[in-house]
Amino acid sequence: MAARLRGDDDGDLSENSDINVTPFIDVMLVLLIIFMIAAPLSTVDIPVELPVAEAEAPERPAEPVFITITEHLGLAVGETETTHERLYIDVGIATLQKRDTRIYIRADKSVPYGEFMRVMNILRADGFLKVGLVGLEESVAEAGDAGARATDAAQ
Repeated sequence: MAARLRGDDDGDLSENSDINVTPFIDVMLVLLIIFMIAAPLSTVDIPVELPVAEAEAPERPAEPVFITITEHLGLAVGETETTHERLYIDVGIATLQKRDTRIYIRADKSVPYGEFMRVMNILRADGFLKVGLVGLEESVAEAGDAGARATDAAQ
């Protein structure tokens, strides 16, 4: 609170009920500067080689449902070939219309992304939201590459 002198009050002091925020702004600016200086100093710059986390693969269901997209853009549900128009019917038969069944998609690496998304959109429109993607594990892929390199070297 502050007092103000007015010329018409015969020298009486009156109270001012306005809040003076200037000291508050000054304090906030000082705190801002302190944190701007202290934050970079609190980071640790010690180089550490972190180990690779190797999570165990989740257990597969007894009868997994696989959708396969071949390099020639053919579709199959399990071992049954199908088309985009019949995909939701064949997936419904394979899952017994249980929408919470996890479906695994296997696609050749040469399949365009748009084709892959077309299959995903068909599944999502039919209510199948638990979709897993199948790929090779790194150790298997490296072993296959090493075997292919050894075969090429032998020839």
